[in-house]
Amino acid sequence: MSPMFFRAAIVVGLDQLSKAVIRRLLAPGQSLPVWPQIFHLSYVQNSGAAFGLLRGQTWILITFTVVVVGAITFYAGHLQPHGLLGWALSLVLGGAVGNLIDRLRLGYVVDFFDFRIWPVFNVADIAIVVGVGIIIIYFWRSGGDPF
Repeated sequence: MSPMFFRAAIVVGLDQLSKAVIRRLLAPGQSLPVWPQIFHLSYVQNSGAAFGLLRGQTWILITFTVVVVGAITFYAGHLQPHGLLGWALSLVLGGAVGNLIDRLRLGYVVDFFDFRIWPVFNVADIAIVVGVGIIIIYFWRSGGDPF
């Protein structure tokens, strides 16, 4: 297994483990204050994408995710990205697969990090955002050349 896919598998494992813990500890809609008024663990069943976009459009989201996972896998298989780009793609791939597992298995994504000033999110979302951020920085610093 390539290092990129191994790292993505770790992201998927951490994501799914954290979601299993939340589903075991909390009922849907329940919130547990960790730092009152600042940070809570809140079990949200999100049938949409980020910020509640495309709520209830599970098959559109699944199709989009499968295309993204396929594109990353194809790109990685042919160009074998390494360094910063390899790490970034690992994060995006792992996060996408983590949320895809939820959509296929549950029909929604389990979200639980709740800072009260931002939509509730999960480990997969963090991985995707950080990975995309690194990709943007990578291409900006490389002058836009993907190779």
